[in-house]
Amino acid sequence: MALEPPSQPMTPGESGGPGGLAPADGERTRAKFGAYVADALRYWEPRRAIYNLVLLAVVVAHIVAGWPASKALLTRDGLFVLFILAVLANVAYCAAYAVDLFVQYSELRGTWARWRWTLFVVGTAFAAAITHFFTMGLRSGG
Repeated sequence: MALEPPSQPMTPGESGGPGGLAPADGERTRAKFGAYVADALRYWEPRRAIYNLVLLAVVVAHIVAGWPASKALLTRDGLFVLFILAVLANVAYCAAYAVDLFVQYSELRGTWARWRWTLFVVGTAFAAAITHFFTMGLRSGG
């Protein structure tokens, strides 16, 4: 005798899905995750431009302050190094998504929406400090 699938979505605790979760629960979880990801994208992506401009300002300030010695950075290899560091800085920026999504799934979601700008400010300041030290090392040839 063959088993037929249930005609209605199962509720938590009924067997049928992994861990006893009903298919309807999985769909709700995916929808919730999608909404949280969309919210994170709407918040973080417009701020990525500000983040990159702050880091660019740090690099330009070091180049201007060290001129004419920093002119040596403006070679093809020096520009490749700066490009690689810029890409790595943007990969590091993506760490904000992990924190953001983690907190959105917690009971602190409402408070987080009002305070996540602090993560942006602290993260940008941290990245600017790292950029400062990397640029000092490049400028001194180390």
